[in-house]
Amino acid sequence: MLELDRSLCSDISIAEAREWLVTNGIGGYASGTVAGTMSSRYHGLLIAALKPPLARTLLLAKLDELVVYNDQSYRLYANRWGPDSVETEGLNYLERFYLEGTTPVWVYALADAVLEKRVWMQQGSNTTYIRYEMRRGTLPLQLDLKALVNYRDHHSNTHANWAMHATTLDNGLQVQAFEDATPFYLFSDGANFTPHATWIDDLYLKVEQARGLDPRDSQLHIGTWRISLSAGEQVTIVASTDPAPSLDSQAAYQERRQYEQHLIERSGLHEPALQHLTLAADQFIVKRAVANDPDGLTVLAGYPWFEDWGRDTMISLVGLTLSVGRPEVAKRILRTFAHFVNQGMLPNRFPELGQHPEYNTVDATLWYFEAIRAYVEVTTDHAFLTELYPILEDIIAWHQRGTRYNIHVDPDDSLLYAGEAGSQLTWMDVKIGDWVVTPRRGKPIEINALWLNALHSMAAFADALGKPSQPYRETARLVEQSFSRFWNAECGYCYDVLDTPHGDDDNLRPNQLIAVALPHCPLTPEQQQAVVDICARQLLTSHGLRSLAPNHSDYIGTYGGDQIRRDSAYHQGTVWGWLIGPFVAAHLHVYQDPVLARSYIIPLIHQIESHAMGTLSEVFEGNPPFKAGGCIAQAWSVAEVLRVWTLLNQWEIE
Repeated sequence: MLELDRSLCSDISIAEAREWLVTNGIGGYASGTVAGTMSSRYHGLLIAALKPPLARTLLLAKLDELVVYNDQSYRLYANRWGPDSVETEGLNYLERFYLEGTTPVWVYALADAVLEKRVWMQQGSNTTYIRYEMRRGTLPLQLDLKALVNYRDHHSNTHANWAMHATTLDNGLQVQAFEDATPFYLFSDGANFTPHATWIDDLYLKVEQARGLDPRDSQLHIGTWRISLSAGEQVTIVASTDPAPSLDSQAAYQERRQYEQHLIERSGLHEPALQHLTLAADQFIVKRAVANDPDGLTVLAGYPWFEDWGRDTMISLVGLTLSVGRPEVAKRILRTFAHFVNQGMLPNRFPELGQHPEYNTVDATLWYFEAIRAYVEVTTDHAFLTELYPILEDIIAWHQRGTRYNIHVDPDDSLLYAGEAGSQLTWMDVKIGDWVVTPRRGKPIEINALWLNALHSMAAFADALGKPSQPYRETARLVEQSFSRFWNAECGYCYDVLDTPHGDDDNLRPNQLIAVALPHCPLTPEQQQAVVDICARQLLTSHGLRSLAPNHSDYIGTYGGDQIRRDSAYHQGTVWGWLIGPFVAAHLHVYQDPVLARSYIIPLIHQIESHAMGTLSEVFEGNPPFKAGGCIAQAWSVAEVLRVWTLLNQWEIE
């Protein structure tokens, strides 16, 4: 159980820095701080995916709770109005905060009374439940719940106030923000509602200020619920885009708990931290209906702001699905993305507003082969492989003759070249205006390692299906011969990129670890050990690997500030949690010591106790103490920990 006691809950600097996240499997979510402040534009009790899995829209922002017990008033909420102006009375009564599965639970002690609050979402529905239960007390208490609502894209802020139309219903109300807006509903299973339409301006978003963005936001106080509770009684507020959600909160919560318990049982993982990560893994898997496949699935790259990205999905697929006993989910994701293959490429991302997918990536498609290889290895599902095989053949052919962004096989050495002026196609993909911060135009090492493994996978697929495999084996042999060019004997590690417009790039980056970690590595055993050792000495941190060696003149060891400052540091020293996966897999391959390899994962697993509790962050600063940054929950950070943990378990068993 992840828990904060009173000494931590009462400290605004701690309670506001720790966040919670619940999701619904279709892209919607709820998130906030333990303190109860809305420190980010992405905080709210119902952020609905109006066009699943995207078009995410803030509907119910928060409930400010006032309790009257034994003639004394207790303000349980917290609001921030400026950098040094914050209402924190509620923290004085917060006895305890903990996660019950993914459900956040607040326990308030009010004299001899105890009030518990839980927040969860219904799987498959834009529906949030907020339940209050009086667990103890000798007198009844009066609970007032002040509802703050909105209707805005979760990437934006509200400043222009307008009149929302509210229609009273049995047990609640319908809210129509404006004429073409999707209506949403607020219900209670027992409280009395009093309308009150007043905009509350100038709520201060501390996190957005730190990110160099607009820190001011407004929410509409649409009304207040009031109810009297005695010990053992409860009340639930239900916020939904469904006009008739279930108001049976007991059954709804039991359904949520059973769903999560089933995930844990299927994972076969017994360590509490890994069970939390199993639940975190499920939060990224969401529905994306496609033609002839209404049950399609995809992966949101990170909460709160990322969409589904092809690269992140394929890197994450093994850890999010196969490592936790969910191969059928892996199959649905792989099939969904097969619909979007175009000119031999998978999409890089699906924009929030539903525009056409963007194809500016070279690695997403190559990771697709690795994900399929891992799926087939676990399931021996040759029927599905037969379904995908023509698509995979076409992908290889497009890469050989050339596709978008000058992605093509160089006929001189059979290595894969990618990039053109102004483009950035690998995972180090930051671009600020016309400035490509980490240009990797040429032949990146991990891209060619993935290309080699894709060819080996195709040969194995062909053999399994009784098709000609020799062309793939012959091309793989040529790639292996040329791969020796990546070894930089003078530096004692691999070039990061060959044949750039400025020559071969000898910056020490972690991408070479991917080459060692993949099933087929053409480096010699001595070279593989050298790669692992130098990355361990210069790039490894407690929470992942630095993206650039700290002795480089371009190294930036801090991460924060406005977008230009953040993006400038993103791949120039910032630590990435997901890279712990390739490092541990490469270390295990070289040293064959699972106990030693496991020791490198433990500090990152402990990160579930901070930032967003129960999950893992996107990035960390390159300098100690490696402060978390970026997304509060990142798919490939969670996935890679689960993948290599399972890999180590299997190694020990064998």
